[in-house]
Amino acid sequence: MDFDVKRRTLLKASGAVAATLAMPGLLRAAPPTVKIGVLEPLTGALAYNGTQSAAGAKFAVEKINALGGIKSLGGAKIELVVVDAQSKPEIAAAGVDTLAAQEICAFTGSSSSALGLASTQAAAKYNLAQVVSIGTAETIVSRGLTNVFRFTPGINKCTSVALGNLQKLNEAAGKVVKTAAIVHEDGPFGSGMAKILAAELPKQGIEVVDTISHPTPQRDFSNIALRVKASKADILIPSNYLNEYTLMAKAIQQQRVALKAIYSVLGGAASNIKFVRENNSIAQYVMDCNHWYDPNKDESKELAKAVADAKLDMTYDIMVSYASIQLIADALERAASTDRQKIIESLAASTFDKSIMPYGPTNFVNGDNVSSQPVNTQVRGETIELVFPKEYATAEAVFPIPAPK
Repeated sequence: MDFDVKRRTLLKASGAVAATLAMPGLLRAAPPTVKIGVLEPLTGALAYNGTQSAAGAKFAVEKINALGGIKSLGGAKIELVVVDAQSKPEIAAAGVDTLAAQEICAFTGSSSSALGLASTQAAAKYNLAQVVSIGTAETIVSRGLTNVFRFTPGINKCTSVALGNLQKLNEAAGKVVKTAAIVHEDGPFGSGMAKILAAELPKQGIEVVDTISHPTPQRDFSNIALRVKASKADILIPSNYLNEYTLMAKAIQQQRVALKAIYSVLGGAASNIKFVRENNSIAQYVMDCNHWYDPNKDESKELAKAVADAKLDMTYDIMVSYASIQLIADALERAASTDRQKIIESLAASTFDKSIMPYGPTNFVNGDNVSSQPVNTQVRGETIELVFPKEYATAEAVFPIPAPK
């Protein structure tokens, strides 16, 4: 199967809005199919993330179909219906209408909290299950919508884990970090994260000396970098999307801001190999608390090879989208039906434990998978190493940033 899922390829395949992407079938009579939707921003500010996520879904479907499809449905092959959310909440909501008209049984998406809030609300009117692959705002799972299943951890858990690991690192280093500056996008996830950090960091003896918000997109970070420099913070804690994170990091370097650490929470570029490849000197020793797969699992290794062979970046977008399709396929297998209500019931009862993520058996409580967990990564040389939890670690953390030689 051709995995060239660059943005223009996806858009060409989908037309202006949506496409049905059929997986390879048998040469004899075509097997039954089951439609699963993918709602991602293939254009706009989040196009890179959305394109990566769509690729992850395609890799998962290829694997599942090659292993015989959905066996409880007579070996039905999964057929993806991909819709472009255009990085706009109102388009994401309208995209759900398109998916529902295509008679999908469930869908995944949508690369950001703002898009996910819109799409899950729109899906509720169709009683259509959405597995939220990335959407950390807690409001996604606090509205009482029974069709919402967030597979990955939200802001509360990500920030809690990040703070716990930061405390371990700082104590081991002799508490060298005493002050912090927070830079965050002003949407639901960034604002929520900043509020928690502002309340919890002082409990670790770290004073928050400045908190700076910015919109998405934001093209110039010069003034933000100067504010961070003026604050004389020991550590910078950013939370924003790929483009903004990259511009911020460049501005920090250009303004020669002296920091003992850059410790991201859900940093859009901090654990992104594209950022590492294109801005290697800036990226060194940057840490992140974010979504990541278990690199030790055989299926994770297979996926990494497939992504490399397709000449794509191995990013958390691909990982979580792949795992979300795994989860939906398992729910279909157990439901033995494409009925939307039965799939919702199957997901709600899920104890799926075979995804590529470092999670225990799935356990949805009010639509939130309480078995999910983030990890800590750190850029070292040309690679992104996993440093926490220890059972999945590929390297020891380096903290604080080593002094220049």
